[in-house]
Amino acid sequence: MAANVESMFYVRETPWHGLGTKVKEAPASNDALILAGLNWQVLQEPIFTAASEPIEGYKVNIRDSDRKALGVVTDRYKVIQNNEAFAFTDELLGEGVRYETAGSLQGGKKVWLLAHMPREYIISGEQISPYLVFSNTHDGSGAIKVALTPIRVVCQNTLNLALAKANRCWSMIHTGDIHEKMQEARDTLLRAENYMQELGQEFENLRMKKLSDRQVTEYIEILLPLEDNSTPQQTKNIRKLREDMKMRYFDAPDLQHVGKNAYRFVNAVSDFATHAEPLRKTANYKENLFARTMEGNPLIDKAYQMVCAA
Repeated sequence: MAANVESMFYVRETPWHGLGTKVKEAPASNDALILAGLNWQVLQEPIFTAASEPIEGYKVNIRDSDRKALGVVTDRYKVIQNNEAFAFTDELLGEGVRYETAGSLQGGKKVWLLAHMPREYIISGEQISPYLVFSNTHDGSGAIKVALTPIRVVCQNTLNLALAKANRCWSMIHTGDIHEKMQEARDTLLRAENYMQELGQEFENLRMKKLSDRQVTEYIEILLPLEDNSTPQQTKNIRKLREDMKMRYFDAPDLQHVGKNAYRFVNAVSDFATHAEPLRKTANYKENLFARTMEGNPLIDKAYQMVCAA
């Protein structure tokens, strides 16, 4: 488990982000809150100088369970409690929602949850499961973010493409009328059906774009460029990564039936971006991988843009 992970759980198979402690069944929100170690509140308290004088305009966010200081924020900062995040998701997704994974990073400064959305989709003959990801910070470092993330079930690849005609992500800062902004999030995410429809149409378009083996090789070389001043070791590393990506396009059993086309290529790049082991792992590699579940992965988006432009 990576150093920045404080507490997490996941259900059944180890998820693609590789984080958490396994539990047998997907829990409802009350149990998920406890299993994730998120059953605590954030208190806001004044800050004082060494001379016991109050510092105007600022507060400190304190975790009530252990009195740990999570971060210094301005007076305008509005707290969204962990239980409010689960309540928001419960309301949005309706009765029976189950949480696949949730937890905290960096000692409670960052929290997140991932819930399986109630509807499954068959797109281009394949099962696509949409997930809702909610992330929040309690240290003042980031916004509240909510995103729809489609997962190709057969391989657990993330397919959160940045589509021009449909939005899958929403964020807000911790100021102003928080509850009104949360309603905006509900309105955005209730249009998930629109995103999934657009995604399905785009998959069909990608299937129609035939790719030659030479095109695929050229695209991989663009995605994983080899610089003129690369050292012998760097050259070896890039060539190894290129071969890995080629294997995921040409040899993956779950892609053999789709033909040699842009859809297959985007899936191969997604598989590489989601599952390939990096040559060097940083301490927070898995957290960064999970973050891309929400933000989107630049490598996948670049592959998608290249084949669209072809």
